Amino acid sequence: MESISFYTEDFYLIHGKLYPATGVIQGRIIVAGATAVPQEFYRRFAQFASEQGFETLTFDYRGIGASKPSTLKGFYMDLLDWGKKDLAAAIDYMSNDTAPVYVVGHSYGGHAFGLLPNHSKVSGFYVFGTGAGWHGYMPLTEQVKVLTMWHLVLPLLTWLKGYCAWSVLGMGEDLPKNAFTQWRYWCQFRHYFFDDPAMVGIEKFYQAVRTPIVAANALDDLWAMPASRDAFVQHYSNSELTKIDLSPSILGGEIGHMGYFRKNATPLWQQSLNWFKTLDKKDSTL
Repeated sequence: MESISFYTEDFYLIHGKLYPATGVIQGRIIVAGATAVPQEFYRRFAQFASEQGFETLTFDYRGIGASKPSTLKGFYMDLLDWGKKDLAAAIDYMSNDTAPVYVVGHSYGGHAFGLLPNHSKVSGFYVFGTGAGWHGYMPLTEQVKVLTMWHLVLPLLTWLKGYCAWSVLGMGEDLPKNAFTQWRYWCQFRHYFFDDPAMVGIEKFYQAVRTPIVAANALDDLWAMPASRDAFVQHYSNSELTKIDLSPSILGGEIGHMGYFRKNATPLWQQSLNWFKTLDKKDSTL
C-alpha cells in the first residue's frame, strides 16, 4: 500500500491509498465511500481485492479524514462535490488503457456515481447500502432515532461547534456545516434531492449513465432498506441495473448499514469481484 494524492478540477488536494494488484492485473477499483466514513474503514476490502488482482484505490472526500482542512469551522463545500469533483478525479487518476476501471460504492457512493462527468470511463459499478435517506422507509423505532438526530442532537452540536460533530456520537467523521444541512434537508424527501424543487434537472445526469450497476442492500440495513434503495436507483433508468436483497444470514445473522465492509464480509466482496470479472469477459467478446 502506498499513500497518494491528486488534485480535483477545482484544485482541491485529495489524499488516498493505493493497493497494488497481486499477479496479473484484473482491473482497477475505486472505492466510493459513505458519508462521514474515512477511507481506513475500507482497508480490508482494498487488501482483499488487491490480492485477487485488482489494483484498488481508497480516498477521503474533501472535508473528511486525510482530505480535511486544519479546521472544519468556516470550511465551505457542496455535498455534490464529492461525486462531481472528488470521485471524478479519482477515476481520472486510475484510468488508462491497460485494465478496466470499476467502482465499488457504499451508501453515498450510490449518489456520487450519477453525478460523475466521466462515468463512461467506468466499466461496472457495484454499490452496497445506497438509499434515498427518507426516514419513512425505516422501521418505526429507527425513525424516532433518526428524527431526533436530525432535528435535535446534530443541530445542537453543529451550533456549538460550527460544524457537525458527528464523531461525538461515535458514528464517523465530523462534517462541514453546510454538508450536514444539505444532507438533512434532502433526507426529508422520499426521493432525496430528486424531489428538491431547487434541483430540477439533476435526474438527467443519472439518466445519462450507461454503466452496468448492481445495487445490493441488506434486509436488516435500517438506514437503507430495499424500498429506500429502489426509490433512489430508479433514476439510473438507462443502465443495466440489478438489485440484490441480502439476507443477514449470509454473514452469520447481521449486516446492517456498515457490515458490508467489516472483516467478516468477504462473501459480499467476492460476489462483487466475480461480477466485475464477468463484465471483463463480456467486453473481450465484443
